[in-house]
Amino acid sequence: LTRGLLPICRSAKDSDPPDGGYGWVVVVSAFMVMGLTAAVLKTFGLFFVEIQQHFDELASTTSWITSINVPNVFSFSDFSADLAPVASSLCVQYTHRTVVITGGLLAFSGMALGFFGLNMVWLYATTGFLQGLGISFSWTPAISIVSHYFSKKRALANAIASAGECAFAFMFGPLFQWLIGQYGWKGALLIIGGIQLNICVCGVLMRPLASSCFLEASHCETETSPGNGASRTDKEDQSPITPKTFNWMLVRQPEFVLYAIFGILAAMSFFVPPLFLVPLSYSLGIDESWTASLLSILAMVDFGGRLLCGWYANLHITKTIHLLAMAITLISTSLMLLPLANNYLSLAIFTGFYGFFFGTTVAIHITVLVDVVGMPEFDSALGLFMLIRSTGGFVGPPLAGKLKTTHYQVQFKRGKGMVIRTEKIWICTQLSPFFSSGVSEPRTVEALKSDMAKNHKRPM
Repeated sequence: LTRGLLPICRSAKDSDPPDGGYGWVVVVSAFMVMGLTAAVLKTFGLFFVEIQQHFDELASTTSWITSINVPNVFSFSDFSADLAPVASSLCVQYTHRTVVITGGLLAFSGMALGFFGLNMVWLYATTGFLQGLGISFSWTPAISIVSHYFSKKRALANAIASAGECAFAFMFGPLFQWLIGQYGWKGALLIIGGIQLNICVCGVLMRPLASSCFLEASHCETETSPGNGASRTDKEDQSPITPKTFNWMLVRQPEFVLYAIFGILAAMSFFVPPLFLVPLSYSLGIDESWTASLLSILAMVDFGGRLLCGWYANLHITKTIHLLAMAITLISTSLMLLPLANNYLSLAIFTGFYGFFFGTTVAIHITVLVDVVGMPEFDSALGLFMLIRSTGGFVGPPLAGKLKTTHYQVQFKRGKGMVIRTEKIWICTQLSPFFSSGVSEPRTVEALKSDMAKNHKRPM
């Protein structure tokens, strides 16, 4: 009886991530979004001194703009990231495309309104919160949809997408410096906001991946085979699985909590060097034109680190969790050496080391998150991860500004201390049963269906 029923929906085999094809268009779009969001944030240090001098404010006061803004590039964690679960939930309920376009409009509005520069509170609300909210709404779905399109090549695809931050930051350093010189910091904000409107174009290209049959079982139609006049729905296809919703219960999973704690400590330290690199170079008497080149160097080696680590992780020779642990250790070493710089050459060398190992970390930390929670819960996990990590990014830059000395060295030493604490978290993760299970393999559609059925039955 059931042999004549042919579900009009994709088979389990067809529901697997394509690992190519139009997926590479999505990767390029995500590459652009990373550049128009994270790269802007990463080079915002060029505005730091200008805004501080214009309003005659303390370094700790000015740094709140970045602390409110930062939405997770490496995440980027901050006040606006508190609404990252909202972005993830919207991706689940609607589409990644819709959320990215909305984020582009919000980012533009924040920068355009920041042009008026009425006072510091105004900048907190516009260039800080509103633009940060737009970046959160753009960054979260852009990186999420890449993981949906790829499985076996996920590490490489995520590395390429995240490299957009570095490629654009390499260009934005000199460009922002020139814009500030020609139009002032207010005019530069307005122009940058116009550039960020291209996020909407990238969002249009992020075509939603067709849902598999088991995700929409209640909506699947059936047809009969030739010769059978009846048309009925196969009871076997009447899955109890309902449309996916945001899962807050991830905070009860020990492995996710450990990874979130790692994110908090990392966020408190990893954004200290990009933010205070420009003021540090000024305090050493380095010319403004050479200072801008430091940001370009940081972006260039960051770019190389991401691609190289993504390529190596794609070979599945070493566990991604171990690659991430090694990168954290090397970042700590570079931060120990960075405060010893006393001229442009030494500062450039240490900046290069930091940028390279920072890039290796960013290239695989999203892939590790997928390994921690599994693909069915990834959208929810990404939003929650950004939310929890936001506490680190929210207090990190202001705390570093509070510890400022005449030569800005203390901020980098504090950052080093936080990275060392992050390494201790990795000791805990290595003791976790989950992380000792080896390199995770792409899960089958049948396994995902089983997991989703269990989650549906779990009391909320």
